[in-house]
Amino acid sequence: MQNFEQFEKHESGIRSYCRSFPVVFKQARGAELITREGKAYIDFLAGAGTLNYGHNNPVLKKALIEYLEADGLTHGLDMYTEAKERFLETFHRVILEPRGMGNFVVQFSGPTGSNSVEAALKLARKVTGRQNVISFTNGFHGCTIGALAVTGNGHHRGASGVPLTDVSRMPYANYFGDKVNTISMMDKLLSDPSSGIDKPAAVIVEVVQGEGGLNAASAEWMRKLEKLCRKHEMLLIVDDIQAGCGRTGTFFSFEEMGIKPDIVTLSKSLSGYGLPFAVVLIRRDLDQWEPGEHNGTFRGNNHAFVTAAAAFEHFWKTDEFAKSVQAKGKIIKERMQRIVSKVGPDSLFVKGRGMMLGISCPDGDTAAAVCREAFKHGLVIETSGNHSQVVKCLCPLVITEEQIDKAMTILDAAFATVFSEQVKTQAS
Repeated sequence: MQNFEQFEKHESGIRSYCRSFPVVFKQARGAELITREGKAYIDFLAGAGTLNYGHNNPVLKKALIEYLEADGLTHGLDMYTEAKERFLETFHRVILEPRGMGNFVVQFSGPTGSNSVEAALKLARKVTGRQNVISFTNGFHGCTIGALAVTGNGHHRGASGVPLTDVSRMPYANYFGDKVNTISMMDKLLSDPSSGIDKPAAVIVEVVQGEGGLNAASAEWMRKLEKLCRKHEMLLIVDDIQAGCGRTGTFFSFEEMGIKPDIVTLSKSLSGYGLPFAVVLIRRDLDQWEPGEHNGTFRGNNHAFVTAAAAFEHFWKTDEFAKSVQAKGKIIKERMQRIVSKVGPDSLFVKGRGMMLGISCPDGDTAAAVCREAFKHGLVIETSGNHSQVVKCLCPLVITEEQIDKAMTILDAAFATVFSEQVKTQAS
């Protein structure tokens, strides 16, 4: 019997993940979480996409320990530090310049993805002089007020306590099915002075909607969206907080789509080690901030600078790591397709891209039951989607093929058990 007395006595009732995974974890390595009793779980959650390089990655850990032992700065506001200098140089040399983004500057916005979204929206409004922003159905961008305003999830929006304004919600790619051209719909609304849509400062979009249910936009849709932004003089903000840092098989989720965003937000796996870290990437001519106009105490997490730079150098100097992510994504997708074919394609289907994949179930209760059953047998996995109906894989990108095989075997059995019980219930 697990003892959760201290948590239940002292922690707010807002806690959520622990309710799905009621054990006390003590250690973590690679793609495994280990309880204080010594039981190991394969991690298909990875800090909601924060641990792309796994728990306690040895390369990143070594860099961090050496920095700590040398009494490197922990906190530096936005002062110049050697750790920041190395991060900026490495990020531009290894990530931005090879992807044709050498003209982007980096804003250190604060520790979380919400901080970077808030800064991006604020800058877009400052640059354009407009207030309205277009966001999309099922989009998720954070729970602070500005980020929440562009988020679609009603559960999170309901906790705001104030009106969430200056946003026009538009249908995401294939929201009405593949026969409805949502870009043309937006163009019509934006071109009509009587549509009631105020001229937007920007569009904010996820190329793959993580919390929204792994809805993936096509390259064609993204190119049309960029063209729409240029036509109506709106800035294109890509929220790559969950889909970035390699999750879809390339560092940025959009980099093979032939588009050029104006602003990009990054967080989650940017530090590579689970350390709080977020940035806004800004096309240089849009960097119109006055000094200190947007600030925050925890912009300068030097420990995160160290581990991020180490991750860039180790994983991204060649395309070998990206190719391994793409290959593992194919394995996971094939295994998911097998589950679908066994249970029934009328009930299930696979969603997502790269190693950002999931199986959509008929409803949230079914998906939750699958996750509970999988957890009983050593797999930590969560749901996403507008009805929490998608069983979602966000395992570390460094997971081994043997661990993938074990995890997918557990997931296969979990689906079989849940659907078998449903059939029995219906029969009785």
